[in-house]
Amino acid sequence: MVSRASGGSVALSRLWPGRTDRLIIAPHDLRTADATRAAEIYAGRFVFAGKIVTCHGRSIFDLEPPSEDWEVALLGFGWLRHLRAADTALTRANARALVDDWISNPGYKRPVGRRADVLARRVISLLSQAPLVLSDTDGKFYRRYLRGLTREIRYLRYTMLDIPDGVPRLQVLIALCYASLCLANQARHIRTAARKLSEELQRQILPDGGHISRNPGALIELLIDLLPLRQTFAARNIAPPPALLNAIDRMMPMLRFFRHGDGSFALFNGMSSAPSDVLATLLAYDDAHGAPMANMPHTGFQRLDAGTTTVITDTGPPPPPSVSHDAHAGCLSFELSSGASRIVINCGMPSTGRDNWRSFARGTPAHSTLTYHDVSSCQFVELSAMKRLLQGAPIVSGPANVESYREVVANGVLLTTSHDGYLHRFGVVHRRVLMLAHDGTRLDGEDTLSPAPGGRIKGNEADYALRFHLHPAVKASRLSDARGVMLVLPNRDVWTFEALDDKVELEDSVFLAGNDGPRRTAQIVIRQDSRHAPSIRWSFVRSTASASATSAKRNARREPELPL
Repeated sequence: MVSRASGGSVALSRLWPGRTDRLIIAPHDLRTADATRAAEIYAGRFVFAGKIVTCHGRSIFDLEPPSEDWEVALLGFGWLRHLRAADTALTRANARALVDDWISNPGYKRPVGRRADVLARRVISLLSQAPLVLSDTDGKFYRRYLRGLTREIRYLRYTMLDIPDGVPRLQVLIALCYASLCLANQARHIRTAARKLSEELQRQILPDGGHISRNPGALIELLIDLLPLRQTFAARNIAPPPALLNAIDRMMPMLRFFRHGDGSFALFNGMSSAPSDVLATLLAYDDAHGAPMANMPHTGFQRLDAGTTTVITDTGPPPPPSVSHDAHAGCLSFELSSGASRIVINCGMPSTGRDNWRSFARGTPAHSTLTYHDVSSCQFVELSAMKRLLQGAPIVSGPANVESYREVVANGVLLTTSHDGYLHRFGVVHRRVLMLAHDGTRLDGEDTLSPAPGGRIKGNEADYALRFHLHPAVKASRLSDARGVMLVLPNRDVWTFEALDDKVELEDSVFLAGNDGPRRTAQIVIRQDSRHAPSIRWSFVRSTASASATSAKRNARREPELPL
């Protein structure tokens, strides 16, 4: 009854030939579907965002949602793909009944259901899962479905004046592009939607392929819809807008840039756990398959690779306030991985229940960098009234001048960075130097606090802390001289952290971006006073001997000089 169009889209024109107000194509959904979840939904159990709601014969749309994340998932209708994966007469009938329930009583009383990003997600889901809902149905339901869908699309067009900046705005424009391509007789809307999407992509996708919010997760959220959109243009025999093609071509290399050896994404600016199956699907579209680029100057990140060791560093200022609601105060923080083992991380952000952790996760102490006087390098909106007005807590001030310079030296690759996030309040500039050996067996670093030229340190307090948050899979134990920590990785490799002149502490930390929620972990902490000890030198070294030999030989090793 339906036919396959080019690029994975499904042609629907044979369903109801002759109608002018009809669906003619269904876009491909790249999100992973789980057929086993169809049985749960049929049984009236809706499991989203770690919460379970059982219908007990009532409409799921009439029940009180247990959390906002759960309600977003329900009203986005992405769960239809699980019913489609099962592909039985029973699941098709179940899908029709649930969609009919929503169309008949669309829940206008639900503010979350009218949120721009949720509405966009629902429109895309209803378009892409149309073959599931409309197969084996009659003309009466088809017309009702189409009326409900066009009502949602019309409302989406009216929301254009009140959409949060960043990813939500792009998601709305992507949904409107899909709607114009999938419905018949929409030539005028196709041109308008393509033009507006092109303008927004050119504004939000930076020349190096990063998103203006500096959140690596935004790339995943957008590409999972942009790639099928490119296919849908092709299936309609319409040339995709050049801005769409250029944006995809720039974004794909950024996926590889942020990936560690285990396939996970670096945790910067609101990034949570990245579903490995979704990443694998996206990377299958990557034609380059080359080594990741080393420098992303427009987005503000640097990557060092040597042997099996990877270092990814945040070397950029905070994003513009309008897209900074999820941005973190993590300037000059870095993550370190060896092969498939992550060693140093940032705490990240949980995928659900973010409000419980947001304040902590965004602060500088949740990142592997230097924190001055326990204060973040960025300041966020704090007044509750302002948060309500702005629908969040954007960054109002932070580092204005962030510098980074890399060069190849005799001992490895040297990265010299600095930021002035503490200059206005405390009169100090944070400078961090990293050097990764050519063979990847050691990472040497030095963090320095210094007043601006001709200036002085302000105030009476000059304390600071240097933090290195460890991945939960790393087993850490402090060495007996309190100057180092032995780190045993899951593959039994041993790395040793050493501070040249400073006492090292092991303290509790939390890994927020795990697939199964927050997990306890550890952090290496060094505390000092910038007036007496403005500089701290440290290193991570991979042991060539057994774990037992590491501490015995550590005093015989001499620290290499950083070419400063």
